[in-house]
Amino acid sequence: MKAEHPQGALDIPILYEDNHLLVVVKPPGIPSQEDESGDLDMLTLLKQDLKLRYNKTGNVFLGLVHRLDRPVGGVMLFAKTSKAASRMSEAVRSRNFNKTYAAVVTGRPGKNADRLKHYLVKDSRTNTVACYPSPVTGSKEALLDYAIVASDGKHSLVAVKLHTGRPHQIRVQLASIGCPLAGDHKYGSSQGKSGHSNIALWSTSIRVDHPITRESLLFRSIPPLEKPWSLWDADVLEESTGKMLGEEPL
Repeated sequence: MKAEHPQGALDIPILYEDNHLLVVVKPPGIPSQEDESGDLDMLTLLKQDLKLRYNKTGNVFLGLVHRLDRPVGGVMLFAKTSKAASRMSEAVRSRNFNKTYAAVVTGRPGKNADRLKHYLVKDSRTNTVACYPSPVTGSKEALLDYAIVASDGKHSLVAVKLHTGRPHQIRVQLASIGCPLAGDHKYGSSQGKSGHSNIALWSTSIRVDHPITRESLLFRSIPPLEKPWSLWDADVLEESTGKMLGEEPL
């Protein structure tokens, strides 16, 4: 079933809700879970909302299946039961949890479409990720496909399909080919203002089997018509949400 917007103080669009899953559109600038900033996070906000909407007493269970970086918006899935959480986590581990993104990058990638393979090392102290062309000590493989949807030379709208889910993966891999995300000062962009909500990356789709019924589910969200997304019209942004769906590996 498709649910309406939550009632009360929380204004986060719900794409889907049943007894096992909750799928929402995460606004940029909100942490996925509690962090050192102390700011309200998605997990806490949604638990509060479930408690309010269903008049629940005591603690509300909500499982964090995957994360989106704080500056990233778009489709995000949560588990409402421990069984669903376990099965969704297994889907992520076995790479049966398929995610696509849209990104606005500075410049234009050298190829219209390509598969990027790198090895990433995260520095937790600085919350940055280093990218290497071959394995190094402590590195993890990062794999994604990208395809250019539109470009004006200065900026390109790129669709991305993730095959691994490493921290900052899309941001650092696209920066490594000379095309940092617009507004992503951490990884080399000189454009836009710095801040939590100015990185041009949007979670456009999640495809996964339902943890109980095994029905194939697809959830989609288009980026907002705001800069820099507004360089293109809604039809082009809609194309970016479906560009990588059902495609064979590049």
